[in-house]
Amino acid sequence: MGAETETLDDTTDPLTEPGEPEPPRRRSRRRTVLSWVITVVVALLISTGTRAYAVQSYYVPTPSMSPTLLPGDRILVDKLSSTVHRGDIVVFRNPPADKGGPPTLVKRVIGLPGERISSIGDEVLVNGNVLPEPWLPRLQGACAEPSEHITPTVIPPNHYFVMGDCRGDSDDSRYWGTVPGSDIIGKVDVIMWRSGHPWLHWF
Repeated sequence: MGAETETLDDTTDPLTEPGEPEPPRRRSRRRTVLSWVITVVVALLISTGTRAYAVQSYYVPTPSMSPTLLPGDRILVDKLSSTVHRGDIVVFRNPPADKGGPPTLVKRVIGLPGERISSIGDEVLVNGNVLPEPWLPRLQGACAEPSEHITPTVIPPNHYFVMGDCRGDSDDSRYWGTVPGSDIIGKVDVIMWRSGHPWLHWF
């Protein structure tokens, strides 16, 4: 009988003798995998264990917040936030005027209660002054729009004017009006999942 032979994959990490320190490459890879596992476990615990009163996870259904949030992103929403600021990204119940839309939407707060909001070209005006929008990336393709199309509006008490970051492809307060504060579920704190793998980005 011929001698049996065993072939090793040349991509296999070299073995270490007992007592020798583990190669840095293997330690680094193991540490990376462990960090992702911890991230996913923590996110699941947060979203399931405390969702009733503090934090809840949602997925982004549309491209209206691109490129900040992409369709399919999983986000964590802080439901205990008591104050809404301009620039916050919020999840809220879909307004009745947006017929046929998803039950919850995610947009950015642009106008606050009592303010007069309007636009000139692609610039948003608040109380007659151009609104700086440092959170807004350079918009391209379907998101770019030469005019914001904001009808001059005085925002009612305890209401908010919201818009998607993808201004050219977003149904928002320009079309169905302001959002009552009582309909806001919470503020987006973090993206925890994107493109099929963990993805941590804090706001």
